[in-house]
Amino acid sequence: LNAEINIEAKTVILQDFLSGKILYEKDSEISIYPASMTKIMTSIVAFDLLKNGEISLDEKFLISKKAWSLSSTNSSSMFIMVDDEVSVEDLLRGIIIVSGNDACVALAEGISGSEEEFVILMNAKAREIGMQNTKFDNSHGLNEPLAANFSTVRDILLMSNYLIKHYPEYYHYFNEKEFSWYRTGGDPITQPNTNALITKNIGVDGIKTGFLTVEKYSLASSILRNGRRLIAVASGFQSKRSRISESKKILTYGLTNFDTIEISKKNEKLLSLDTWLGKKEKVDIYINEDVYITVPKRKKKSISAYIQYNGPIPAPIEKDVKLGVLNIFINDELFAQHDVFSMEKINKVNIFSRLIRSFNFFVWGDV
Repeated sequence: LNAEINIEAKTVILQDFLSGKILYEKDSEISIYPASMTKIMTSIVAFDLLKNGEISLDEKFLISKKAWSLSSTNSSSMFIMVDDEVSVEDLLRGIIIVSGNDACVALAEGISGSEEEFVILMNAKAREIGMQNTKFDNSHGLNEPLAANFSTVRDILLMSNYLIKHYPEYYHYFNEKEFSWYRTGGDPITQPNTNALITKNIGVDGIKTGFLTVEKYSLASSILRNGRRLIAVASGFQSKRSRISESKKILTYGLTNFDTIEISKKNEKLLSLDTWLGKKEKVDIYINEDVYITVPKRKKKSISAYIQYNGPIPAPIEKDVKLGVLNIFINDELFAQHDVFSMEKINKVNIFSRLIRSFNFFVWGDV
């Protein structure tokens, strides 16, 4: 597949969000400095605490000298002031939309007391998500002297996928085109989202840019089009312009060369199987996860599926018990297997009708 497209970046990965399938990769395991893509994890740690009710969006954090010292015109900043009190929501917007390094430290200190303690939470979450080649050293991704944030585009993809899956109620911040901050004692500051792709109206709604002199330009991006979502992460673009055009190219490649097929929605009725001596003749079945498949365009016909079970299924049948296995084939090769479960409890018919049924069956064969 990779021969079909050439992306001008050092390291790239593209995934279909719903099926999880990797559609393209180029040197996706090489170690990179994640730069400001680090801020995805800073946001995730805060989102966890918001969900648990340990912090709230309108809670205010006091700005320290350390946080303020990162407010500068030569790196991304929301321009907070020492001893100011800024809400968690404003800090999150300052991190996500304008990539403020000062906002990261302020949020980290407000949550954990110190940035060092906050970084422990970041690394614990990275391990939980399965980011095996990542270590965070600070909350913003600047590689100041001795800072050693490192990762891979594959790990950043895992983190981006996790973000979109687990925090739909907060993900909208990543799609806001600008952030106006009504700071204390000064005119409001309005800055655009550092991710210029979201202004292009092509369906891109996130996620996070990065830049370091050593690493050049990077971007984790996601596009939502007709119910399909793709996530791309790449690093080592040579310029801001190339970051936009090449990211657009990789996302477009995924949309135009592949189809995403829905096999089953989590806990929704898949189909019905015959019962034996049950009060209902059929039992509805479901799969306990979303099942999607990504195939090359117009190859839908190559997918087939069947359910393996011992039928008809004798009553009584309890709810939520495994009744069989859905086998999915692509080009006649087994691709995936998923257990299927009963959606309902089905009792046995009473003795009299059971006799009649058995008798019918005996005389006439299966009716």
